[in-house]
Amino acid sequence: MTGMALGLILTAAVFHATWNLLAKRAGSGGVAFVWLFATLSTLIYAPLVGGVLALERPHIGPVELLFLVGTAVLHMAYFLTLQQGYRVGDLSIVYPLARGTGPMLSTLFAILVFGERPTPLALAGAALIIGSIFVLTSGHSFVFGSAARAPAVFGVLTGSLIASYTLWDKHAVSALLIHPILLDWCNNFGRALLLTPIALRRWQNVQREWREHRIEVVGVALMVPLAYILVLTALKFTPVSYVAPAREISILIGAVMGARFLQEGNARRRIGAAGGMVVGVIALALG
Repeated sequence: MTGMALGLILTAAVFHATWNLLAKRAGSGGVAFVWLFATLSTLIYAPLVGGVLALERPHIGPVELLFLVGTAVLHMAYFLTLQQGYRVGDLSIVYPLARGTGPMLSTLFAILVFGERPTPLALAGAALIIGSIFVLTSGHSFVFGSAARAPAVFGVLTGSLIASYTLWDKHAVSALLIHPILLDWCNNFGRALLLTPIALRRWQNVQREWREHRIEVVGVALMVPLAYILVLTALKFTPVSYVAPAREISILIGAVMGARFLQEGNARRRIGAAGGMVVGVIALALG
């Protein structure tokens, strides 16, 4: 991996963990919150898209259009699932689970569907992630109680969607050569469009969300596209097997933010488990 790619990914990790902190603070917003920041992102980044269209005049055929629509659907499911996770659980549980399970699920999918045979190091990495999940969710309480189970379920579901959209968008920018700014803008525009009928039916919720969480909406609207554009740019010239694990440094950043800024309990255990996930993801990549 080049220094430029690493710099892009680490910068994106900081932005990513920060917008998740803001999203957790507005964790009860649901559809209203997701619609607001998607709509605002569409407006803020429209001039950049206009510049890309004017300068590059990209070809958008049926296949490219399919991938633009697909990324909007996948990201809509991701954001709604993530918001539900933050509604029922702490940032320092949901965020590491969401970010850590994506690479692990990709490995399991490759074993079951494609018949791949990972190295012992990769299998050890997957086992470390599973063990860290058990520690993060308090182990016994996850099996026998509901306090950690609900956030863990939503965290893992979010991780599966992360794995899906990462592979989908990698193909879009590297094989179909869709510009990262255009791909991300269509993702936000499509998500806002798909959620508009629901937002209109719940307009009082939208107004309340804007009134109570305006700072969070604006912050997320700015940082979600910026973080992902940086990652997509790195994906254009860097294998996904390098980019995806390197992004997961945000796991530790998110766990620390939850403990530091939201005063979430069990800080040492959660940060330690998040660190175990990072090591496990690195082992997956090296294996």
